[in-house]
Amino acid sequence: MTVMIQPLILCGGAGTRLWPESRGHRAKQFLPLTGTQSLFQQTVQRTPASAAFLPPIILCGDAHVAAVRDQMNEREAALVVEPMPRGTAAAIALAVARADADTLLLVMPSDHVIVDVPAFHAAIAKGAQLAQQDWIVTFGITPDGPETGFGYIANGDALGEDGFAVDRFIEKPPLAEAEAMLAAGGYSWNAGIFLFRAGRMRDAMLTHCRAIFEAADAAVAAAIIDGDALYADAVHFARAPSDSIDYAVMEKDDRVAVIPAAMGWSDLGSWQAVHTRAPKDAVGNAVTGETFLHDSHGNLVRSGGKRVSLIGMDNIAVIVDGDDILVMPLARSQDVRAAAKARE
Repeated sequence: MTVMIQPLILCGGAGTRLWPESRGHRAKQFLPLTGTQSLFQQTVQRTPASAAFLPPIILCGDAHVAAVRDQMNEREAALVVEPMPRGTAAAIALAVARADADTLLLVMPSDHVIVDVPAFHAAIAKGAQLAQQDWIVTFGITPDGPETGFGYIANGDALGEDGFAVDRFIEKPPLAEAEAMLAAGGYSWNAGIFLFRAGRMRDAMLTHCRAIFEAADAAVAAAIIDGDALYADAVHFARAPSDSIDYAVMEKDDRVAVIPAAMGWSDLGSWQAVHTRAPKDAVGNAVTGETFLHDSHGNLVRSGGKRVSLIGMDNIAVIVDGDDILVMPLARSQDVRAAAKARE
């Protein structure tokens, strides 16, 4: 029997790591950063309408409803609108509260890149087997370097051929610890992608973060329905403590599984990551818009409708968005927040 999986796409937040393009209503997930389609559109297409996947649930804030509808391109979906951000635990709780107990929910951030979609689908198939056995499944990314910007997941006991029980979650590590984990093997990056039976997550939330679930449950019960959108009640939802699903449930539950997978994943968490994934010319330049580059190598240029010229520049980013222009070495991409904060 084919198990129907309900995609749940988390579409909240804007973030400042890709300032100046990503801000306010123009959140990162709605930008075409690695091609002609936005990250959100790519995420939707990863679980196409088929015998395997139900129409997706899109969880977003009120500010992004218009962008979601515009980019869905008539594809069937249901929207769940959170009245204010309360972290991923409360957001997921909204979907869990309105789902049938035996529905398998596949939680996906809307702003990630997955190049190898068949590998992703193979991992989902393995995860579905475990989720039906009441494991809460997370998908780990096989590391390709000692990355210090991600959390890690340590494998525990093997669960047949499908995956592993999670031994522990590790916070973003210092470089020496990341190198040691890479050398030891049995560790993967935490991508924030989950698969579980709705009733199992409901029980886990009532055990580990009851206040969050009860606030979300009440917010759904008192929601306003407007066509394809459910607007969660603000008064009830505001009572939910703000927490991530990792802290609220995953790190506390004793039946969490990990499926390690190499699927060309990136969270595009910096302009340097965008450069890494973008199409490039013969000397490593990734450019969009009207640009002129002379004796310049390894640059990222997004011209934003302006004419940008570089001469003798290597490994820098030039991002133009309206009156805001960001120029920096790509290696300093993590410092973008300083500029974003100064321009608030």
